[in-house]
Amino acid sequence: MARNKPLGKKLRMASAARRTRGVPTWVVMKTGGKVRNHPKKRHWQRNNLKV
Repeated sequence: MARNKPLGKKLRMASAARRTRGVPTWVVMKTGGKVRNHPKKRHWQRNNLKV
């Protein structure tokens, strides 16, 4: 990937990086462990971004 990216692509990649965080601990506690993983969690090599 290029070192210099267009601003739009950079912003989309940054928002995708923020979205891929795990579920907060308080959510796991509040749901009694029923919700443990994020349904939209993305791995950088497994799933592609449409940018």
